[in-house]
Parts: sequence; structure tokens; C-alpha cells
Amino acid sequence: MTGIIDRAHLRTVPTDEGSPRMTRLMIAAAMLFVVSAPVLAQGPAAKVADLGWMTGSYANDTLEENWTEPKGGSIASLVRGYGDGANNMIELIVVEEVEGSLVLKLKQWNPGMEERSADFQVMDLVDIGDKTVAFKNRGEEGIQNLRYSLSGYRFTISVGTARGNFDIPLTRVSPN
Repeated sequence: MTGIIDRAHLRTVPTDEGSPRMTRLMIAAAMLFVVSAPVLAQGPAAKVADLGWMTGSYANDTLEENWTEPKGGSIASLVRGYGDGANNMIELIVVEEVEGSLVLKLKQWNPGMEERSADFQVMDLVDIGDKTVAFKNRGEEGIQNLRYSLSGYRFTISVGTARGNFDIPLTRVSPN
């Protein structure tokens, strides 16, 4: 007999452990967890068409960002960093529709297309609103949070890293 010992009354209290009923209950609980886990992991509902406001070119003295129109379930940007008359960074960003939400992938290169990291950084949508969108890194390396927002001609990239947070203000250089 399986059970728990009731030390106050020195007897064994029977349990359902190992019974067909308990086994079915455990299987049902496990299936519920497996089925619901992907839903719980998803970000807010969104489509790349919701990011159409990002389309265009934006720049400041050290960075330019060029966003394509949303098409085919994705939107992309080519980013170039420069200073002292030379390129110092290239970045590719792709935002795709995944399971009803958005996933951002980015990769950076140094001059000469030397990889800064071997893999793309993957970020999940955490917030989307009127001309604002935010993503959170799935991992621990690299940029931890990214938020893009547009107010008039001012395009702001808010970056969160392990060393702190900062904003990159850009100005629209080509109309949408």
C-alpha cells in the first residue's frame, strides 16, 4: 500500500499515487502545460503591417537607419554607423510575423563584414502602440531591450543594455 505516514496517529494514510485516476490526471496536467506554453510565451498580437509607420530613412551624425515597407510577413532595415569619415558598423534587422506576434532578429558586422557575433540576436515583441513598438531579448548577450518610436519627423531608438539605457534620436531624411 502506498501512502503517507500520519506520524500523529502512527498509521499509513492511502493516496491515489500510482492509480489509473492519478496517472490520467498527471497526463492531462502535462498536456495542458505543453499546449499552453507556446501561447503564454507569445507576445502581444500584431502583424508587420502594424509597423508601416517605420518605413523610411532616418539619420543623425553617426547613424542611418533605412526601413523597407512591410511585405510578405516581414519588414527589414539596413543600418549603418559611421564616424571620422569611415563606416564602423553595419546592422541588418528583420521583423517577422511568428504565431500571431512579431519577432525581431538583428545581426551586426564591423568594417569588412567581420561578424560581431556568430548568431542573430532574437527579440520578442513586448509592447506595440500608436507609432511605438518594443522588443525584449530572449537571451542574455547583446542588446536587452529595443523600443522604436516616431513623433513627427523624429524617430527615436531606445536601447537597453547590461551597462545602461540610452536613446538614439534620428530625423526622417526621406518621406514615407
